[in-house]
Amino acid sequence: MRRHPTNVEGTLNVLQAARDAGVERIIHTSTSEVYGTAQYVPIDEKHPLQGQSPYSASKIGADKMAEAFHLSFGLPVVTVRPFNTFGPRQSARAVIPTIITQLFGGNEVKLGNLQATRDLTYVKNTVDGFILAATTPAAIGKTINLGSGYEISIGDVAQLIAKMMNKPIEIECDSERLRPEGSEVERLLADNGLAKILLGWAPEIDLETGLRRTIEWIARHKERYRSGVYVI
Repeated sequence: MRRHPTNVEGTLNVLQAARDAGVERIIHTSTSEVYGTAQYVPIDEKHPLQGQSPYSASKIGADKMAEAFHLSFGLPVVTVRPFNTFGPRQSARAVIPTIITQLFGGNEVKLGNLQATRDLTYVKNTVDGFILAATTPAAIGKTINLGSGYEISIGDVAQLIAKMMNKPIEIECDSERLRPEGSEVERLLADNGLAKILLGWAPEIDLETGLRRTIEWIARHKERYRSGVYVI
């Protein structure tokens, strides 16, 4: 798996270099994928970690490496777990630009699992959280969720985007876009209470405002995307 050396060994290299250099703080980027399908909601930082896919397993390994360097050597690490960040400039591999670009090309939208729910968090909200994690003394040594606290299914977000674009939509479940059986994360919904208490953070931009900004940006930069092409 190519992601293992990047996520685990790459993180180890950064942590070791940071320790050698005596840096003031390391912000380690985790992911909500480490939780796997929610065992309870909203998902707080105490939720069990599940290696539900090779990617999530590699990220769990990276998280634990960051934890080990903090506990063993006192390295000032903050682990941030973003939930489903979206917004302008996002790769076509992600579901939001996939939906938008397909709608710009026609009315038919091909997607994978339509019932899975996600906590979609606009990129500026996530960036604000990272900045606070980098500047708040009490954050050192902590793991902090950054999510909106609102969940929506993939099918429903496609319908919402179509409505915002004033487009009729025909959704097709494309088997090529389905994850391998057992690896699909069926539900993600963040408990962002720790971020609010520890960082004073709250998501300022709601889902519809974020989607509108994303649609407008992609409309101005259609040349960056290939409508109808499934990007892996």
